[in-house]
Amino acid sequence: MAEMYPSIPQCAALATALKVLLMPAYHSTDFEVHRNWLAITNSLPLKEWYYENTSEWTLDYPPFFAYFEWTLSQMASFIDPAMLQVKNLGYDSNATVYFQRSTVIVTELVLAYALHLFIKSTPPSNKKQAHAAALSILLSPGLLIIDHIHFQYNGFLYGILILSIVLARKRSGLLASGLIFAGLLCLKHIYLYLAPAYFVFLLRAYCLGPRSVFDIKIFNCIKLGVGIGVIAGLAFGPFVYLGQMPQVLSRLFPFSRGLCHAYWAPNVWAMYSFTDRVLIYVAPYLKLPVNPGAIQSVTRGLVGDTAFAVLPDITPRMTFTLTLAAQIPALLKLFLQPDWQTFVSTLTLCGYASFLFGWHVHEKAILLVIIPFSLLALKDRRYLGAFRPLAVAGHVSLFPLLFTAMEFPIKVVYTILWLIVMLLAFDRLTPASEKPRVFLLDRFSLLYIAVAIPLIAYCSLVHQVVFGARYEFLPLMFISSYSALGVVGSWVGFLVVFYT
Repeated sequence: MAEMYPSIPQCAALATALKVLLMPAYHSTDFEVHRNWLAITNSLPLKEWYYENTSEWTLDYPPFFAYFEWTLSQMASFIDPAMLQVKNLGYDSNATVYFQRSTVIVTELVLAYALHLFIKSTPPSNKKQAHAAALSILLSPGLLIIDHIHFQYNGFLYGILILSIVLARKRSGLLASGLIFAGLLCLKHIYLYLAPAYFVFLLRAYCLGPRSVFDIKIFNCIKLGVGIGVIAGLAFGPFVYLGQMPQVLSRLFPFSRGLCHAYWAPNVWAMYSFTDRVLIYVAPYLKLPVNPGAIQSVTRGLVGDTAFAVLPDITPRMTFTLTLAAQIPALLKLFLQPDWQTFVSTLTLCGYASFLFGWHVHEKAILLVIIPFSLLALKDRRYLGAFRPLAVAGHVSLFPLLFTAMEFPIKVVYTILWLIVMLLAFDRLTPASEKPRVFLLDRFSLLYIAVAIPLIAYCSLVHQVVFGARYEFLPLMFISSYSALGVVGSWVGFLVVFYT
């Protein structure tokens, strides 16, 4: 029975107590980003929101998130009006810190509610597995690191995503699922990576008949189309009226940024960049041409400054083509088999494809893969075998986000405890697979997890003791490349499970 385990409200209360204690902890530039957005939306007319550039942290989220910041700013005016001044760059009074931290905690209740519905909608025979998966998301070290220390609102946003996924479980909830996802896209456009799976699933399961693709449900198409049109109109309508859509789109999609983020996200391009670094040293022996001007490019941590010394440079069009090519096979299977499990699997694979092959991917985007996969990880032991290296790689890759001494034990101890408790619980609760498991993938998972501990020890402690401040990019490169290997290995394992 699921009642043997702590309930969602109990764990949410415990997690909230920890997050309150972390309020004085380090916060990144993302804290100032959101403070600035509070100030912009509160003190300037709407027509200036996407033009304001006093701070380098300009408004670059879709309009619903801007409206969300405006709503928070109305409350902020009673707490500390100084935080709402656009020229108050870097302002972080205690009142401002506690207010912004509190808004993250309160809005995360959406996630707790969505996970409660996920458990409630699960058949009784799978309640234990659903409960464990829900708790793993609610207590995720990724959300703790990114939202409650580094500072963002991912818990709130992923709560909306999970709510949409849960509603899609029943045919009666398909319309609401699609409309909620449309609203989510107007909050944060990173979820466009998952949109192809929603498009195919809603087309096949809601707009077309179950027996024939030629059986078009006209009324359903109209309801879905009108609903999405209304949501898009509410979000972007004012800016269309003001003639500002080119400006808004230029903020949302800044392709002038480089292939890799300042810290490499653990994807194919991290492995590509690592290979380029290695080839620089072996190029003289292999008589390979080297671009001298690019030797320092991918190790300087500069946004928009990616060039390769030996390997060919990568263009945005190439990343788009690779991402689409990686998504299409799963989308075709979803079109032919439009059930809920295939839908969530395809969402996960769309997340994988965009993270592994996308342009200027942030390391935080790994949650786009981990969270939907968590809903499936306990289905059987083949799924769990693919999930384990992702859980380790995805969370270890977030460690460089927190680099101060105070937060070091928090991120390491909490993440290791979460991995031990959750993976042991998953191992005990996950049923055997009806299909044969792949021996090499199981061995890869075990070996990969074993290597994680000495790697973390070296990158977090040993490197500083041996080299001091020298070669500071080396630990980042090791963590990113190691994590990339885990994410790619997990992706291959999930592909095997999905297609067999």
